[in-house]
Amino acid sequence: MRAILNGFSLPFRGLGLLIKPGLRRYVAVPLFLNVVIFAGLAYLAGSYFDAFMDRWLPTQDWLAFLRWLLWVLFASTYALAAFYGFTLLANLIGAPFNAMLAARVEEKLTGRAPIEAHQSLLRAIGPALGAELGKIWYFVSRALPLLVLFFIPGLNVLVSLGWLVFGFWFLAIEYTDYPLSNHGLSAREQRAWLRNMRTKSLAFGAGTSLLMVIPVIQLAAMPAAVAAATRFWVEDGLSA
Repeated sequence: MRAILNGFSLPFRGLGLLIKPGLRRYVAVPLFLNVVIFAGLAYLAGSYFDAFMDRWLPTQDWLAFLRWLLWVLFASTYALAAFYGFTLLANLIGAPFNAMLAARVEEKLTGRAPIEAHQSLLRAIGPALGAELGKIWYFVSRALPLLVLFFIPGLNVLVSLGWLVFGFWFLAIEYTDYPLSNHGLSAREQRAWLRNMRTKSLAFGAGTSLLMVIPVIQLAAMPAAVAAATRFWVEDGLSA
């Protein structure tokens, strides 16, 4: 239970880190990117939401008692799919800035910067974009089977629940990549580290998901999650 509470609260504690002196300039660009990309994707998602729900909610009278529950599950699936698309795009563009933010947060928390952190934006672009493309492939290769299964009648409910759990796991992978890459850990090593503390990792992903749906605050979700992931690494990686 302690791991769940600790992991879930990390993204909200990450918000507090963003206002620390010396970090604000590293937050400005990711925050701006969040606003622009989120506004565009929110408009698209909102435009197709009603059509999606009308297509997949059951219309049979004998299933009417389940309609409200299925509405919640399907709406959550739709929203999370939209947010994961937003996360992939926003982080692909903001990856170099996020890597620098993670390095500065770690320096603020520990008093020293990670040895392998890139000190300039130009040097950070290549490695950050490469890592981001690898995460996109990891997401797509595992999300596609879930997406196909979702369209099979009778499996929608189970797939919706599976999508939620996978989403939490992916967000943990997405944001811990920045501080862990600053210490030279490969993608495989990062996932192994997260699996060793699976409960806290999933709780961190759940907290990040919640942060993404809170109006206004959601615009700062990406830099807050980067800061939170860095705290996660400092508390459970560096101190281990």
